[in-house]
Amino acid sequence: MTYAIAQAAERSGLSIDTLRYYERIGLVEPPARDSGGRRSYTDEDLAWLEFLTKLRTTGMPIRMMREYAQLRMRGVGTEGRRHQILVDHRKDVLARIAELQTCLGILNYKIDLYGDRLEASA
Repeated sequence: MTYAIAQAAERSGLSIDTLRYYERIGLVEPPARDSGGRRSYTDEDLAWLEFLTKLRTTGMPIRMMREYAQLRMRGVGTEGRRHQILVDHRKDVLARIAELQTCLGILNYKIDLYGDRLEASA
């Protein structure tokens, strides 16, 4: 199945401008064009956009996403570096999760403290 850029934007959750930007900076290969010259995205393109969105959501810098994307486009022989990029990023994500867990613990402590005080004054 193929999708026009507006449909791809809707399905991916990205804006049309972001899709064009990702294409311009080399995160996505230029999609095929239909007979009218309009971009035509495939399910495979959408799956790649979903993966890029996950990388971005987890805080991977654009420069690392670009390196990964360029390696992916080169294909066979780049698996080792792609693997290392993901392993390194996972380490960063796990550190961020640990940091957020610590922050959550402090929030929970304060919420409980105020809850106890409010209960005592009621």
